[in-house]
Amino acid sequence: MIGRPWQNWAGNQHAFPSDRAEPRSVDDLRSVLRRAVDASRPVRCVGAGHSFTPIAVTHGVQISLDSLCGIESVVRDEDGCARVTVLAGTRLRDLSAQLWELGLAMTNLGDIDEQSVAGAISTGTHGTGGRFGGIATQVHALELMSADGQLVQCSRQENPDLFDAARVGLGALGVITRVTLHCVPAFALRAVEEPSTLTATLVELDATVASVDHFEFYWFPHTDRVLTKRNTRLPGNAGLHPLGKVRSYVDDELLSNTVFEGLNRVVTRVPALIPRLNAVSARALSAREYTDRSYRVFASSRTVKFVEMEYAVPASEIGWVLREVDRWLEQSSISIAFPVEVRFAAADDIWLSTAYERPTAYIAVHQYHRRDHREYFDAVEAICRSVGGRPHWGKLHSLGGDELRDSYEHFDDFLRVRDSIDPHRLFVSEYIARLLL
Repeated sequence: MIGRPWQNWAGNQHAFPSDRAEPRSVDDLRSVLRRAVDASRPVRCVGAGHSFTPIAVTHGVQISLDSLCGIESVVRDEDGCARVTVLAGTRLRDLSAQLWELGLAMTNLGDIDEQSVAGAISTGTHGTGGRFGGIATQVHALELMSADGQLVQCSRQENPDLFDAARVGLGALGVITRVTLHCVPAFALRAVEEPSTLTATLVELDATVASVDHFEFYWFPHTDRVLTKRNTRLPGNAGLHPLGKVRSYVDDELLSNTVFEGLNRVVTRVPALIPRLNAVSARALSAREYTDRSYRVFASSRTVKFVEMEYAVPASEIGWVLREVDRWLEQSSISIAFPVEVRFAAADDIWLSTAYERPTAYIAVHQYHRRDHREYFDAVEAICRSVGGRPHWGKLHSLGGDELRDSYEHFDDFLRVRDSIDPHRLFVSEYIARLLL
């Protein structure tokens, strides 16, 4: 297929690939890779385009896995869990609904479910919950196609080094074709959302993260106000009490998207209004409680375009980081309309996971796509880096291979595996080359 211009969801990354392919089978994919090798063209895969970095950008062959989708098999365990094998292009939103019909669920999800399974794994997508890891920690086994067209299987038992690398592989090792996920019995979530203060939230933070299954909060810059979200896991057969259609539309579509878009257009022209509007918005929030299928609670609709940076910092440092960001904003001339999102994750053992071997807090900062983000993001990045922060692989940051090597114990092990499986650098781009020196 002749290539055509591409841009990501946020519109901040653009590609002009020489070819764009959407294979409908593993054999089709093999043919695409063979043609790329013969033409000496690099290859990058693209999922939903929800990464803010140039990770999918290429001047070579851009491969969409959208046609490689669906559940292939379900192997149930005695404890009610299951190993579910899915094709790599399956979108998380579709998978979650299909799993529910099978009496199953993903253990944890992020706050957006548009991504493909392969894309979410490759960039380290995560949700929140002090006892739960990111999506890659739910991977039981992987199949990927290497540059020479071979299908390679990996798990903890088979090709374990490749497994440790490929679970957060940045698309640098090959094309993921199938993923076997460890799924749990379907469960509901009781969501309790209520306003509070940043001061009170930080005082109780350790106890809250330890006692609440899935806790997160949103801090409104230039104020001491936050919105807290506590999600508690319930059995799948628990009575569901979802938000009514009117309340859901008003809160999640009208206020969170339509009105918020309008406000951002206004404050883009008059930034001085932002602190006052943040204070009014934060105080106007009302508490709400509802119970619904887990995947419906985890994810929410996002239609307001923004760019984002997110850093993973040691959980013990998040209070200091937030206070430093607040101090910087007080001293700068920058005004920020988007709330700062704070989430949590358990330590894991994946080589390039942002939560590798440490309990983690995530601080995500956003800027409206029509406003300049650079000064704000640079300042937050410096604060996070001062406590050993690691950038989310799918979100904006300034680091290259030298800095990243210092952050990851197994960085050179990852390069060793990459050298073995892709010695001629088929799956490379300018951006990947900068990351993986």
